[in-house]
Amino acid sequence: MKLRNRLKEWRAKRSVTQDDLAKAIEMSRQSINAIENGKFIPSVLNALKMADFFQTSVEDLFYLEKFSKEVK
Repeated sequence: MKLRNRLKEWRAKRSVTQDDLAKAIEMSRQSINAIENGKFIPSVLNALKMADFFQTSVEDLFYLEKFSKEVK
């Protein structure tokens, strides 16, 4: 399984830049970019801060993508 996110979609809906979000939750813009690109997994605290910022649940921002295993 892999952690995926909808941060970019939520930012676009609210016209929020990576920098705006980063400043609001006290993270770097680079960290927000890395999270959006799947290169960094945020801490539970930061995921909760993002959910609070967007007034939604963590599950609306982050989800698990299941991989199907091919049996031979």
